[in-house]
Amino acid sequence: MTEELCFWTAVRLREAIARREVSPVEVTRAVLDRAARLQPKLNCFITLCADEAMRDAKAAEQAVMRGEATGLLHGIPYACKDLVNTQGVKTTFGSLLFADNIPAEDAVAIARLRHQGAILVGKTTTSEFGSKCLTDAPLFGRTRNAWHPDRTSGGSSGGAAVAVAAGLAPIGIATDGGGSTRIPAACNGVVGLKQSIGLVPHSQAEDVIGNLTYVTPISRTVADTALMLQAMAGEDACDPWSAGAQAADYLQAVQSARSLRGKRILFADVPSGRPIAADVASCFESALGLLRDLGAELAEMPPASDFDIEPLWRTINHTVWKARFGKMAEEQPDRMSPSLLQQLALANDYTAVDYQQANFARTRLFRHVQALLRDHDFIVVPTLARTALPIDQDLFGKLEIDGRLFDEVRSNWFPWTMPFNLTGHPAITIPCGFGRDGLPIGLQLVGRLRQESDLLAAAAVFEAASNLLGRWPDLEVQ
Repeated sequence: MTEELCFWTAVRLREAIARREVSPVEVTRAVLDRAARLQPKLNCFITLCADEAMRDAKAAEQAVMRGEATGLLHGIPYACKDLVNTQGVKTTFGSLLFADNIPAEDAVAIARLRHQGAILVGKTTTSEFGSKCLTDAPLFGRTRNAWHPDRTSGGSSGGAAVAVAAGLAPIGIATDGGGSTRIPAACNGVVGLKQSIGLVPHSQAEDVIGNLTYVTPISRTVADTALMLQAMAGEDACDPWSAGAQAADYLQAVQSARSLRGKRILFADVPSGRPIAADVASCFESALGLLRDLGAELAEMPPASDFDIEPLWRTINHTVWKARFGKMAEEQPDRMSPSLLQQLALANDYTAVDYQQANFARTRLFRHVQALLRDHDFIVVPTLARTALPIDQDLFGKLEIDGRLFDEVRSNWFPWTMPFNLTGHPAITIPCGFGRDGLPIGLQLVGRLRQESDLLAAAAVFEAASNLLGRWPDLEVQ
C-alpha cells in the first residue's frame, strides 16, 4: 500500500485525505522513503527536506481531524525546482555560487501552494540558472531519465519531471523559459504546462516587462495540472502581466470534458527544414487520427517558416543572460558550467539595436500566432523531434536523429517550445506514445491566451482516449 500511494494522483489523494481514508503523514512518509531509496539512482533532488515535510504533514493531519477548512492541495506532497524561492529551504539555482543560499520568503506561486495546504518534500535539480535543455551542473552532476539510466532527463526542469514520473512526488513545480517544463515532461512521459503569460505571477523575474519565463505545474495527469493551476493562478502586484488574471475552476473543466467535437485544430510536424525521427512522426500521425476520432476538425498549418526563431531567441535570451550572469562569469568562471559560459559568449557581439529588432520580431511572431488562432481553437505539434538524448549529450555537440547528425541541439530537437514562451500563449505537452527505444513521446497542444480551461479540457479528452496512464517506468529493473 505504501508504494501504491506514491502513484496516486493529487486529485485522488485530495479526496481520500478529506474523507480521512489516508493521512497526510502516511502519504508524505511514503514519498520521502521512496525518494531516499531512488535518489542515488536518479539524482533528481538537490535537497530533501524530510523533517520539515513531516512536521507540515502532522499539522495537516491534525487540521483534518479537527474538521477545519482545508485548501485545494491540503496534505499533498510536492517537489519544487531549485530555481524557485522557498522560504527557509536552500535554493541553489543549480549553481556552486549559490550552494548555501536560503531565501527569506517564498516565490508567489510557492506561497499560494503553501496557503492551499501543499507540503514541500524537496528541491529538484536544474541546469545552472535553468540555462539549457539538459539537467546537469557542477553542483550535483547529472540527472537520469526515469525510463532509462543512459538517457537525459531533459531540462532544465529535469529533476521535477523525473521526481513526478518516478513517484517521488505526485506533483511538482517547474519553470519554463524556452521549453524547460515541456522538454523534460516529454522525455519522462508526464504532463507539462506552460500557462499564458502572467496567469501565474512571476515574482523572481528581473525584467518582468520583457519576461518570457514561467513558474509552472508538472504532474502525471492533466487533472492534477488543472488542480495545481487553480491553486497558483491569479493577479499579484509583482507582475504586470498578471493584471486581471483570475483562477478558474480548471479541475471542473477537465472533469466535465467529453469530446473534441467542433474543435478546429491546426497541425504541423516540424517547422520548415527541420528534422523529425520516424517513430515520432508515426506517433504524431496516430495522435492526429485520434484527435479526428474524438471529433476535432484538423487542418494543416501553412508552411511554418515563421517559426524558425533561433536567431530571434538567441538575441533576446542570451543578451538577457549576459546582463544577469556576465559579471559572475568574469569574476568566477571556474565555478560555472562550461555550457553556460559558451552561451554567454554568444551574446558578446549583440548591440542594443539588435536586441530591439529582435523584440520587434517577437511582436510579429505574437501577431502571427494570434492570426492562426483566430479561426482555430488549438495548434498541435510534436513536443520534441526525437526521444530523450543520451545522458552525456553536449549542448554544443551534434544531435543524432535516425542516424543523421545535426549541428544544433536547440533548434532541431525542440523547435516548437520556444515560440510560445515568446508569444505568451499557453502550451501543454501530454504523452502520446512510445518510441522504438521504449521511451515516451510527447504531443504539444497550444491554445488561445488565457483560455486554459479549454486547453486543459482538450488535453484531458486526448489523455483519456490514449489510455497511457497505466504505464510508468519500472525502476526496479533498471
